[in-house]
Formats: sequence, C-alpha cells, structure tokens
Amino acid sequence: MTKEDQQQLGKTLWNIANDLRGAMNADDFRDYMLSFLFLRYLSDNYEKTAKRELGRDYREIAADERRIPLSVWYEENSEDIPAFEKQMRRKMHYVIKPEFMWNSIAELARTQKSELLSTLQKGFKYIENESFSSTFNGLFSEINLDSEKLGKDYETRNKKLCTIITKIAEGIAQFSTDSDVLGDAYEYLIGQFAAGSGKKAGEFYTPQQISTILSRIVTLDGQEPKTGKKKKLNKVFDFACGSGSLLLNVRHQLGKDGIGKIYGQELNITTYNLARMNMLLHGVKDSEFEIHHGDSLLNDWDMLAEENPSKKITFDAVVANPPFSFRWTPTDALKEDFRFKSYGLAPKSAADFSFLLHGFHFLAQEGTMAIILPHGVLFRGGAEAKIRTKLLKDGNIDTVIGLPANLFFSTGIPVSILVLKKCKKPDDVLFINASEYFEKGKRQNQLLPENIDKIVDTYQFRKEEDRYSRRVPMEEIEKNDYNLNISRYISTALPEKEIDLDEVNKELVDLEKKIVDAVERHNEFLEELGKPGVPRV
Repeated sequence: MTKEDQQQLGKTLWNIANDLRGAMNADDFRDYMLSFLFLRYLSDNYEKTAKRELGRDYREIAADERRIPLSVWYEENSEDIPAFEKQMRRKMHYVIKPEFMWNSIAELARTQKSELLSTLQKGFKYIENESFSSTFNGLFSEINLDSEKLGKDYETRNKKLCTIITKIAEGIAQFSTDSDVLGDAYEYLIGQFAAGSGKKAGEFYTPQQISTILSRIVTLDGQEPKTGKKKKLNKVFDFACGSGSLLLNVRHQLGKDGIGKIYGQELNITTYNLARMNMLLHGVKDSEFEIHHGDSLLNDWDMLAEENPSKKITFDAVVANPPFSFRWTPTDALKEDFRFKSYGLAPKSAADFSFLLHGFHFLAQEGTMAIILPHGVLFRGGAEAKIRTKLLKDGNIDTVIGLPANLFFSTGIPVSILVLKKCKKPDDVLFINASEYFEKGKRQNQLLPENIDKIVDTYQFRKEEDRYSRRVPMEEIEKNDYNLNISRYISTALPEKEIDLDEVNKELVDLEKKIVDAVERHNEFLEELGKPGVPRV
C-alpha cells in the first residue's frame, strides 16, 4: 500500500468520526473509534495465524453465509478447541473467541442485532481477562459502553454502536489490514483528535515532526554523532510516553530489529491504554515493550526503584515530552531521593527539572537523552539555576535547540530541546537557534523536512553558522552565570547595511542638479504665460 493510500485510510476514518460523533466530545469518541480499530487488528492477525495452524481444517465458507470460518471450525470441532487455544496462546499470546472477533461484531452491527452491545462488553472483558498476555489487562477499562454519551438507554446505545461499527467496517474494507497500515491510520487519527483537543492534546501526543528530531538525535552514536546511527539500542525509555508515538518514532529510525525493548511510563489511564494499543498496532510484540501506568515523579515503578548502581537499569536512549511547568509537591522524602539529592529539588511551580533528572538518572554512560522543555529552564533562577549549573559543570548538557513558536497543539509558546549525556567529549555547548525556520500554518506552524534535516545535521556535525548555531565554550557560559538563554549566545539581529558616504553624496549632488534644472524649465513655461516664476533654491 502506498503512503497516499495509508493517508487516505486515515482520512476516511476521520471523516467517519466527524460524521458520527454528533454532540459527543471528540476525546470520548476517540476512545471508541480507536478501540474498534484495535479489535479489527487483533482479529485479523488472529485469523491469519489460525488459518496457518489449522491448515486443511480451516474451511473457507461462502461469502453470503456472513460467518467467519473460525466460528464454523469451533462448531464442528468442539473437542479440539482447548488444544487449539493453548497453541494460539503460545503463538499469539492471546485468544479471541469467534463471536468476539471483528467480522462477527461487524455482522451483528450490519444486521442491527440487539445483542451487539452486550456481545462487545463480553468480548472486551474476555480479551482483558482471558487472553493470557498481561499486556491486555485493563486495556478497555476506559471504554464505557453503558455511557449515556452513547444514548440514554440500552436500545439507543446499541443502535448508535451498530451505526458506528458498520461505517468503520465499510470504510476500511477496501484497505489492507497489515500492522503498518492500520498502525499508521491509528497514528493519523490520534494526531487528528489531538488537533481538535487543544490544550488537552499535550497529555498524549507529540507532533511527528518534533518526535523525528528527538528520535534522529538519540539514534546517532552518543560519543561520535558524526559517525552516524547506532546499529542497535538495547533499551529505549520515555517516562511520559503519552500515546507512545515518540517511542515508535525511535523504533522507526532504526527498524524493528534495531531496538531491543521499548519502555514507557504514563500517568493518565486512558492514554496508557492508547499507548499499549499503539504499540501492538505497529507490530511491536508484547515481549518487545513494557508500558507502566504510574507517576514518574514519585518513581513508583518497581523496576526503577533500585538504588544500587550495580543493579540499576539503564537505557541507551531516553526521550520525553513531559508536561510543561507542571505544578508538583516536592516533599522532604524526595529531597533524599537518589535521583534528586545531588542536585536539589525543582520548585513546586515547575517540575521541569524533576522530570529531566528522573530520565537522566537512568541514562546509560554512553547513551543520549533528548527532552522537550519550555524556555524557562534555560534561564530561570533559584533552585532551577542550581540544578542547571551542576549539570553544566559536570559536562552533561551537550546541546540546546530553540524551536519555533506554535508547533504544539497544547501551547503556542516556543519550546526547546535539551540534549544530555553522561559522558560527552566536546568541552562546549552547542546552541542551535531554529526558531525562524518553519512554514507558517493557519492553526499550527510546521517544520518542513529541510528544517528538520538542518537541525539534525547541525547537531550531528556540530556545525557553526551565523545567526543559527554556535559552539559556546564553558568559560563564556560561566561568565553568564550559567544562563542558557539562546539569545545570549546567538544574535538573531541582521547586521546593519554599510553606507557608502561618497555614493550618498554623489546621489545628493545629482538630485540637487535635477531640482535646479526642473525649476528653470518650470519658470520658462510661466514666463511664456506672463506669470511670475518660482524663486530658485
């Protein structure tokens, strides 16, 4: 399938969403829409594997029967079902009963069956609780099929679901159903819903253009970026992963065999579920990722709670787009937390540096961390200045990148990317001022491919360019009290044009001569008319 077809599938589904959600909030409808798309993916993958496993016993049936072949096999081979499902758990890590598979659900919707809603409820619970893989636990917990937003009574809700599912089934019938295609459609829909969610979108979505910058940076060799991409990253971490798009972008940069395992953490339960679905829809096996539902600031993930350096887990790449200037509660206990005690705590008005220190603590010695933060972290004083100063003195801040304003759905302010390393070679900080390189849009500004390439190329080869990038020695940063405000180091003012005084004088002399000639000619006309002339200048 071409890229155009993939985009068309996304647009088809988005049009269905717009037509059907009615008065329902876009965020609520998003969860239904994406869950049904995910069920389609699980079902298709399951049916393909079942066909291979059953071989000749998997009997194709006439299209007009409107049943799936697996349901026929279940009816004819009831004694063999336990062995078959055991094998499918081993192969697929999950099981779906024929009556809960997408085509069965779509047929109930098409024929307006009254049991659609109850069947869906049973199906979601079965996938969550009986499918074997812990990846599915609570996966549909935020999908409330009894919600009055769908309708005031069972019959109305059932009818609404029949319409939604039938339209989705018709919309995607003409498209391929492999994981890349459905995964891209899922990602497109997340982006479209984010665009309509305004500030709330910052909770779950990093625009792809910005994800690409971070991903391309952390996949380059940490010690010698100019040598190109690493062949493999064993562990990649995003501690505020949202819907997982940033982690998937890192995977895309190196290919599926270039990443050992993906780790993510997300506090919002709905977004946590979106991230798990997003991973699976992009063909990431449940053994290849681990997403934790919890609070990164409190570090409540047992896997990360180990303080012993010899046992501590570290990551080859850390990426993040945490909530900007998030208000938090720095407690006495957190002062002694192994992530913060060498630096001090970020102020309660802005947890930006607490998020940064959390991710940085788990960065491997030769790894790279790229994090999106508001510009305030570059220059604010107090506790933040203390943290920033220590990171600089320790040689941990490698690059500061200033981005254009209005790139995000959640805020119009310009933001920065900080690149950090435990062991960096250059004894300077690279500043990149990319704030003026973008395409202006009606709602959001856009970074064009060439803008992204310029940023990454400048980072990779540590290039210097007037009004764009500069390598600043630590002595100069120290003289500026460890303030990292980009405008202190890169002037964006255009140089004044040099004025050639001799040339200006010549022009003035020429102008004066023209004035004298014009007055004399004018007076000649007045004299012919018998009128007094104009005095000469």
